[in-house]
Amino acid sequence: MSNLPETMNPDVAHKLLKVGEAFRIPGPFFSYEEIKMGNVNHTYKVNYIRDDGSGMAKIKSYLVQRVNTYAFQRPLELMSNIDKVTEYIHANFPTVKCLHFHHTQERHNYLMDADGFWRLSNYVPSVTFNSCDDLEIVRSAGQAFGDFQMMLSKFDASSLYYTIPDFHNTRKRYEKLKADMAEDPCGRVAEVREELDWLLSVEDEACKLTDLYEAGELPLRVTHNDTKINNVLFDEESLKPLVVIDLDTVMPGLVGHDFGDAIRFAANFVEEDSPEAEKAGLNISQMESFMVGMFSILDRNDPDFESLLNELELTDRIKNGLMDQQSLMGRILKVVQYYEQGDWKQVDAMVGLYGWDLGELYRFAVEYADEALEIDDGAASA
Repeated sequence: MSNLPETMNPDVAHKLLKVGEAFRIPGPFFSYEEIKMGNVNHTYKVNYIRDDGSGMAKIKSYLVQRVNTYAFQRPLELMSNIDKVTEYIHANFPTVKCLHFHHTQERHNYLMDADGFWRLSNYVPSVTFNSCDDLEIVRSAGQAFGDFQMMLSKFDASSLYYTIPDFHNTRKRYEKLKADMAEDPCGRVAEVREELDWLLSVEDEACKLTDLYEAGELPLRVTHNDTKINNVLFDEESLKPLVVIDLDTVMPGLVGHDFGDAIRFAANFVEEDSPEAEKAGLNISQMESFMVGMFSILDRNDPDFESLLNELELTDRIKNGLMDQQSLMGRILKVVQYYEQGDWKQVDAMVGLYGWDLGELYRFAVEYADEALEIDDGAASA
């Protein structure tokens, strides 16, 4: 601690050291750096020195976060949800990478003290994307969130807390909107009357998922509630998806809301906070790529698989690729799956069986993406 670099605040370093001690992190404290990730919590990458067993020192890194209890006013319930979900994944899918939060001596995955509400997790070397027009990255993000849903599909969602009550209760959102319109406390309703009229005109459509759930036609699931591409960590070299992060809003919900939120972010022509709202719109090719990734985890042997796909408004190329492994799209999807699993023997076998050239496969994928984008551009200008 006495030889800290000048860029480090000794008070912050001392605090992070104390947090590490509370979570029983071994090894001498070495350094820290603040990470600008997200807009809510304060996040630090904290580095410790470890002996690798051969007498050589190595660096072991962790993430320390001070949770924003103004934004998340039920932090104990939030951390309880995270604990249940991550422990379930660790227990039932031990080979899958999942966030690991450390516990204190009292078996809490959090620390409350005079300086705030803290938690500590393993650091995962990775890259993230705040926006991306690479269709393969978008597809991989869809697969990551599909895997997340699949792993938790048998988890009892009712055992989780609603950390943000009525977060996706669209009927109540509309009730609040109408009440605010009637009161008009800032005198601005007239300025946005056109936008408000449009919102009111689609009320029943916007509330459809909520209504179906209340009618008992949709099941309650574990939902992430912040399904943005930047909440997926990707391998620094292969760019394969590693793990879904930012579990602060994990709670009971409807999968359709997670899907819609993902498309809003991943298939938008502009970023979600762009000041150029007039440029916002649905990028069909990116939406299709996300959907192929998300649905690729489904079991083709399920007798309801084909009927399920027929109920969805998917393009024939996506349906054929998902349903028929012997179709060209299906074969390519299978090669992609083997590639992502690192099963090079199977990749070589399929390439040899069908006489493919990997360079040609890449060219085909690029041409397909270009073709899809041209179709989108034509539809947008029509």
